[in-house]
Amino acid sequence: MDNTPETIIVFCPNWVGDVVMATPVFDCLRRHYRAARIIGVIRGYAAGVIADGPWFDEIIQLNDKQIGGFLAAVRAVRAAEPDMAIVMPNSFRASLLAFLSGAGTRYGYKRNFRSWLLSGGPAPLTDGRGGIRPVPMVEYYMALGRYLGCAPPPDPRPRLFFSDDIREKGEALLARYDIQADRPLVGLNPGAKFGASKCWPPAYFARLAELLQEKRGCQILMLVGPGEDEIAAAILASGRANIINTGPDKVDLALLKYVVSRLDLLITNDTGPRHYGVAFDIPTIVIMGPTNPDYTAANLEKTVVLRKILDCSPCHEKQCPLGHHRCMTLITPEEVSAASERFLAS
Repeated sequence: MDNTPETIIVFCPNWVGDVVMATPVFDCLRRHYRAARIIGVIRGYAAGVIADGPWFDEIIQLNDKQIGGFLAAVRAVRAAEPDMAIVMPNSFRASLLAFLSGAGTRYGYKRNFRSWLLSGGPAPLTDGRGGIRPVPMVEYYMALGRYLGCAPPPDPRPRLFFSDDIREKGEALLARYDIQADRPLVGLNPGAKFGASKCWPPAYFARLAELLQEKRGCQILMLVGPGEDEIAAAILASGRANIINTGPDKVDLALLKYVVSRLDLLITNDTGPRHYGVAFDIPTIVIMGPTNPDYTAANLEKTVVLRKILDCSPCHEKQCPLGHHRCMTLITPEEVSAASERFLAS
């Protein structure tokens, strides 16, 4: 294994939450390869997550799902002239891109028929039945760092950063929303890029907002991402709570970091912004349905995961295959409101 590369390219995970959970490994790579030029390679939509962090000297943004974008990605990573490539996504495409980058050594998990593209890497843990054992993604990525000889950081928890410019934009945004310092600020995150199966019903979010304002006089900030305007409209139409809708302001993933850092409580589907809460040490309630909690079972000291155990879950399907969506609808607004008391009562 090459321990003295001059230029390293790190192919970051594709999902926002996974990027956040990979930041402890970014830390240990930066510490281990202090003299190296380290370049983060990431899908363009997620670049704001790692922006302003201390891990990378440069960031290459990709849009490689189509053939034209993939060829452009090959040109971009080859131009970096890397000595080593570290592949964090499990996809064949990411390993192929690393192979075509010209990096002399390439490391990633040996799975998905891609071992021949890699110089080395750990094998995932198995469950004894031929499948891959679910483990927290923080630990999954850390195992790749340990394979490379990197010592874990002293505090292996996700961290995120934002610039002074982002802070100023965030402060101006909250001032325009007339956020009051003497009232709890609760963020509701009702969308999920993964698919509708992860989404709690809009009427439930609307009722929850009513309960939070009736009990605690909370200020409710609805965090609305791209393509989630219909969900936001449905929530606003379903209740009588005073909800601040961030949708028109197009809060991107970089600005969202500051907004989440200012919350007293984040209530969210099991999607990327829940990990922002962990990164900024913000109390977080996660409404979880179709996904396996083992993948995110780390750094939960200030996180409450609400989940109903059903015969059909976790299915990991984008749409409920049975049509009833009971894994989410059985979690009531009253239950979520009661869970919030742990954080709002203090």
